Amino acid sequence: MKKKVVVGMSGGVDSSVAATLLKEEGYDVSGVFMKIWDERYRGLLSGHSCFSPEDQDIEDAKKAAELLGIKLYIIDIAKEYSDIVLSYFKEEYLRGRTPNPCVICNQSLKFGLLLEKLTSIEKVGFDFFATGHYANVEFNKEKGRYILKKGVDKNKEQSYFLFLLTQQQLSKVQFPLGRYTKEEVRQIAERYKLPISYKEESQDFIKGDIRTFFSDKVKEGDIVDRKGNLVGRHKGIVFYTIGQRKGTGIAKGKPFYITAIDSQRNRIVVGEKQDVYRKEFIVKATNWVSIEAIKKPIRVDVKVRYKHTGATATLYPYGMNDRVKVIFEMPQWAITPGQAAVFYKGDILLGGGFIETVYR
Repeated sequence: MKKKVVVGMSGGVDSSVAATLLKEEGYDVSGVFMKIWDERYRGLLSGHSCFSPEDQDIEDAKKAAELLGIKLYIIDIAKEYSDIVLSYFKEEYLRGRTPNPCVICNQSLKFGLLLEKLTSIEKVGFDFFATGHYANVEFNKEKGRYILKKGVDKNKEQSYFLFLLTQQQLSKVQFPLGRYTKEEVRQIAERYKLPISYKEESQDFIKGDIRTFFSDKVKEGDIVDRKGNLVGRHKGIVFYTIGQRKGTGIAKGKPFYITAIDSQRNRIVVGEKQDVYRKEFIVKATNWVSIEAIKKPIRVDVKVRYKHTGATATLYPYGMNDRVKVIFEMPQWAITPGQAAVFYKGDILLGGGFIETVYR
C-alpha cells in the first residue's frame, strides 16, 4: 500500500509544490490548511502576512488541491493560536524582548496540535506530515537520532525556525523542498500549471499597527544614554528592538542605536554603533536536536536571528541542562533577548534556544 502523507498547505507556492513532488513520488497525498485568523482583528491589520485574513489563501489552497486531485482538510485552531502564539507574542514585547512567533507556532501548533486535531476530528490516518520548509531531515543509524539539516538554498533555507522540533516529530516529517532552490520550486509550479506560481510570499508575521494587540498597556517612557542621562522619550517599548536606529526621535548630530530595553523601568537605552555589538550571552530553553545535551565546551556556528549569516562561537554548559553560555570569537550585531540562537556544525542543526541575558 502507498504511504500516506498529509501536507500542510498554506495556499502558497512552496506548500503546493511540496504536495506536487510527493504525489509525483507515489505517495497517497492529502492536504491540511491550518486556519488561525481571528475575525476580531479584521480591518485593524493591513497587508498579506502570516497572521492576516485567510480568505484568498484558503481559495488558493483549494485550487491547488483540486488541480492535484487531492483532498484538502481545513482545521480551525484560531483560539489555540491566540492562546499560545499571540499571547506569547504580546507578553514578550511587554517584557522588553523581541519574540519569534514562527518558532513557537511550528513546535506547538503546526507540528503538534494541528495533527492531533486532524486525527481526532477528521479521523485522518497518515504515515508522514510534510511542509514546504526549505530544510532536510535524515536518520543517522550510528547516533540513533534524526538529524536536522539546512536546505540547499542558502538564501531561503529555514531550518532555523525548526530547532524546537523533537525526535518524535522529526521521525514523522518530510521536507520535499530541502533539496531545491526557490527558483527551481517556482519552475516546478509553472510546469504543473499551479495557479500560485508567482504569488507574493507572506514574509512578515503581521503587517499594520501592532498597537492593536496592546491597547492601554503601551506607555510612553524615557530614552537614556549608557550613563543614564535623559536624551528623549519613547512611545512604548513594544515598538522598539535592539539595534534599531530610526524611530527614536533623537537628533544629537550623530546616529544613536538602541542597545537595551529595560521593561521594569519602562525605558530604552541608546548608544553609538559600536555599543550594539556584543559577544557573550546566555541561552535558555535549549532543545538539542541532532546531538545529546553537551557536557563540555564545543565550537560551533551560531545564528542569533534568521537573516544572521552565523558566526563561530564556543558553547559552554551553564547551570541547568536547558541553558548554555555562548561566547562569539568576534562581537556580533544586535544580539537580542527573546530571539532564537541556533547552533550548527556545517549544515547540521545541533540545537538551539532563546536568548535570555546579553552581557556588555
